[in-house]
Amino acid sequence: MNKFIPLALFVVLAVFLYVGLDLDPKKLPSPLIGKTFPNLEVNDFHTGEKYFTQDRLKNKVSLINVWASWCVTCRAEHELLNNIAKTNRLQMVGINYKDTKKEGARFLDILGNPFDFVIFDQQGKLGLELGVYATPETFITDQNGVIRFKHIGEITPRIWKTDILPLVEQLEI
Repeated sequence: MNKFIPLALFVVLAVFLYVGLDLDPKKLPSPLIGKTFPNLEVNDFHTGEKYFTQDRLKNKVSLINVWASWCVTCRAEHELLNNIAKTNRLQMVGINYKDTKKEGARFLDILGNPFDFVIFDQQGKLGLELGVYATPETFITDQNGVIRFKHIGEITPRIWKTDILPLVEQLEI
């Protein structure tokens, strides 16, 4: 009987490892899906004006992108964000995360500014509320400011066409 215990433990461990290899780390479930976007008082990146996030998210489907000037992947996806902004399909919101205004402004000056407004989150308080652990991260909110989608990592044309755009079209109805 004692001979089978190591074999049984090995089989159980092998099953867990096999199942774990099939998981995609970019498709982590978010506990925020279906919940209202955090309503924090934030500072506008360009003007310094203070406002509550929910005041800017009501009555509009929004793409909210967490980015930083030091983020290489943010640079890679930025051209696509500029192209999405040109469609005027949704409100584009940027969250400049744990960055400096000088470097963030330089980033936008060089690569373009696709955002309708940018939140300056230098201390990462809003990012903490959103569960951000890496940049870029992208959220889609509905007209009531409820989070409907979260993507960790670069938004690619395929992700835009297969995951985000159909959701935006559904929310626009």
